[in-house]
Amino acid sequence: MVDAPDVVLRALREAPPDQLAEAVDRAIRSALGAVRTDVFVADYRISGLWPMLDPDLPAAGFLACHTVAQRCFSSQQPVRDGAEDGACRLYLPLTVWGERLGVLLIELPSAPGPVVAGHATEIAASLAVAMRAAERETDRYRRARRRERLSMAAEMQWDLLPGRSVAHHAFHLAGQLEPAYTVGGDHFDWSLDGDRLTVTVLNGEGSGLAASMLTAVTVNAMRNARRSDGGLVEQAELASDTVFYQHRGHRHVATLLLELNIGTGRVRAVDAGSPHVLRLRGTVVEPVTLEQQLPLGMFAETRYELQEFQLAPGDRLFVVSDGVWAAEPAGQEPYGQRAMARSLRGTRLQPATEAVGTVMRELHAYHADSDLRDDAVVVCLDWHGPRERNGG
Repeated sequence: MVDAPDVVLRALREAPPDQLAEAVDRAIRSALGAVRTDVFVADYRISGLWPMLDPDLPAAGFLACHTVAQRCFSSQQPVRDGAEDGACRLYLPLTVWGERLGVLLIELPSAPGPVVAGHATEIAASLAVAMRAAERETDRYRRARRRERLSMAAEMQWDLLPGRSVAHHAFHLAGQLEPAYTVGGDHFDWSLDGDRLTVTVLNGEGSGLAASMLTAVTVNAMRNARRSDGGLVEQAELASDTVFYQHRGHRHVATLLLELNIGTGRVRAVDAGSPHVLRLRGTVVEPVTLEQQLPLGMFAETRYELQEFQLAPGDRLFVVSDGVWAAEPAGQEPYGQRAMARSLRGTRLQPATEAVGTVMRELHAYHADSDLRDDAVVVCLDWHGPRERNGG
């Protein structure tokens, strides 16, 4: 039992990419004496967790497991749950670099000691890394996440995303797209490189496949410049020129480009007719005022200028698209006018991963749960401050 994590890691390395859940089930049963395991995967809306090994779990059993698994997923902490026969169920978060994938369930004949519990935590970490890598080679985990069929535009958008969250000692970052199964043009992207975190948020123009294709061209142009060591200005200008020469000014993309120095909290920005930026400091929500420049692709050879602002340790930034800010269901005032600030303040005790879901749920409630009329993107960035200030 001492080498249980090694046994499971070897099983994961030898398994086909679509059989990780089965491989880890066999290895855990053998190495830890488990009587049952399952892998719960979060859906695209992060509204539920769904079993991969036992999809026909009876309703009562599913609801009981799902409730505890959801608590584990939300808290990102292991949770124990006793069974009537004396068995103990361990629920462990499946998370890699802050990206929440789901929950691993391990049912043992009795309550585990600290050594077995530690082994179980290591196993969950190894499984999460393997699942993230396997997504390039199989569709199984993507199929498990979808509760309905994606539109073609949404298929492109989800494949283009870097992930839905990332964690670092200096920051936490999360984003969410809605409507999850039919989103068209709104998008976000990010990349961490040393002490530099680059975040871009696009308020896509139009709807459907045409909007998704425009966003894909824009995102990949910015990535091309960034991966060639280009700064924010070069990223914006290459993307703008690419879109203009493709569409001759008839299509353009409002975009915000941010670059955070994670050691100092200094933020560089290019506001290309951008989505809206709001800062939550304590209980106060206030807009970050930037000078808007032309959207990407509106004119040939548009040139952009950098702006800067400073974050304080503990600051939270929200970036929202017009689908959030300007939502006006049933003749109500725009969501961004007052209701959104209340929603943002309500997230201050939640991690960024939960905060984006809260804002989206509040947006749906503002629409009286009717379908959103426009794509909506919410990105939440928490800057904790440099390590030395946090005593780390």
